Amino acid sequence: MYHFGDIILAKVQFTDTFEIKTRPSLVLFEESGNIVVAGITSNIQMHGIPLTKKEGAIKDSIIKLNYIFTISEKMADKFLFSISKQKKELIKSELIKKLI
Repeated sequence: MYHFGDIILAKVQFTDTFEIKTRPSLVLFEESGNIVVAGITSNIQMHGIPLTKKEGAIKDSIIKLNYIFTISEKMADKFLFSISKQKKELIKSELIKKLI
């Protein structure tokens, strides 16, 4: 079972192709066998919330709150690490801004 703030490796289908790749993702919540996640990219030029090697990422990365999707729990491959309480609060705040 995964929780808000967990960084996992997940099989993700991209919206512009039928290709499925394993990518790091931030768990937003899990419910009824589905996990809602935000994508993470190592392209640090993209807009989003920074996630650094110091925090546990393999490479400096960006959490893309504009790339949110639902995966089956079967598509979650591996738990990597959890983000800090401060980073969770920042993500909550940024998500609320997007919803208002």
